[in-house]
Amino acid sequence: MPLFEYECRDCGNHFEYLTRAEQRPSCPTCSSEDLQKLLSVFAVNTNGNGSADAAAGDAVGGCGMCGDPRGPGSCSMN
Repeated sequence: MPLFEYECRDCGNHFEYLTRAEQRPSCPTCSSEDLQKLLSVFAVNTNGNGSADAAAGDAVGGCGMCGDPRGPGSCSMN
């Protein structure tokens, strides 16, 4: 069951909707079905503490570009 973000074209309300089989989302504020699906961004925290930015940096590795564990400037991408 995917979670999507929508913006209501009638009242401008932004909301999330958990998609279920054969159900159409409607605005929880005005009940309109004239919606625009938005691009969602998400964060993953893998270590259980700290910010999402820190977790993203840990997942990439030392380089920050390709994940080379030797650190910044070690890979051929620089």
